[in-house]
Amino acid sequence: MDYLVESIILGVDSIILISCIKKYFEKKKTMAMIASAPVLPIDSNLQKVVWSHSDKKLPFVVLKGNVKALGNPIISNNNPNVSGVLQTLRIKEHVVQRNSTGFWADSERTIQEVHNVMPFALESKGVIVEVTDPLLAEYLDMEVISDTFHPSVPSVMDHIWGFFAGVRQRGIQSTEKMLRQGTVLTGIGELVSDEEKSLKLQPPTDGFYYLTTMPISSLMKKLENSKNNLALLCFLCSAVGTVLCALLLRKYMKRKKELKEEEERRNRSDENRKSRRRLIRDLKDLSENQLCVVCKSNPIEVILLPCGHVCICEDCAEDITENCPICRTNIELKSAAYVP
Repeated sequence: MDYLVESIILGVDSIILISCIKKYFEKKKTMAMIASAPVLPIDSNLQKVVWSHSDKKLPFVVLKGNVKALGNPIISNNNPNVSGVLQTLRIKEHVVQRNSTGFWADSERTIQEVHNVMPFALESKGVIVEVTDPLLAEYLDMEVISDTFHPSVPSVMDHIWGFFAGVRQRGIQSTEKMLRQGTVLTGIGELVSDEEKSLKLQPPTDGFYYLTTMPISSLMKKLENSKNNLALLCFLCSAVGTVLCALLLRKYMKRKKELKEEEERRNRSDENRKSRRRLIRDLKDLSENQLCVVCKSNPIEVILLPCGHVCICEDCAEDITENCPICRTNIELKSAAYVP
């Protein structure tokens, strides 16, 4: 229990550190893969490039084209003139909540989130590459079509109830995002071709999946910033872990020193007590009933419990640990007895 708090903090810090190190190397690996990935134009030669590989698959490529719906596009709920292939509708509740310290702070929670997906492809020069599982992309850039906040108008009773409940509603936020048709999109993932000679961009088996409107240089810069932030977090967690280990070691050494000093004091006290008893023994003229039943030379000095016999000296008590030498009762406790 002496090290419980420090051990818990160190454990949490270690978990965060391991997670950050893992994500750091994932980012570093992804950046290296993107830097070495071939940038292929979407044209008539793309099919030949894919079929030139034995498994008809390119594990990690960069493609750039215009978004084209493979069917009827999705019409925006807030702007009928806008259509796209991906739509996200999110409703959030904004509240002012009283925290454990008694202060009021802004908070929010998602009430509902809906994703609508229309199959789409990247098109360039009359050639299309179907994009599969777009919602699994690490980065999925979508345009905000509508973002409205509807403030609540609480009554007097709502204010009173909110004060006692610790929650006051500020309003509802409705957001609509879409990936619009015709958007120039860069896709990074695995390119495959099936038996029908249709090309598909899908999440890679080893690496991350990206669908972004950013150029590759901007994406690499964003990943670099994320990697640097993870490196800084790893450094901070390592520093905290080092400090905690030093505190635990210092506390352990201090406790060990205290136990050693206490043991030495106890040994000195026992030795002094034995010396005083030996001196008293030499001065006393004892009868047979006052002598230890084991050695027959020292006075009786120890009571055995629970039987209550006072029948042995301190020297013999060190070796007798199980049964009373008189009644053979199990010994649970030994204590000093002062016999006049």
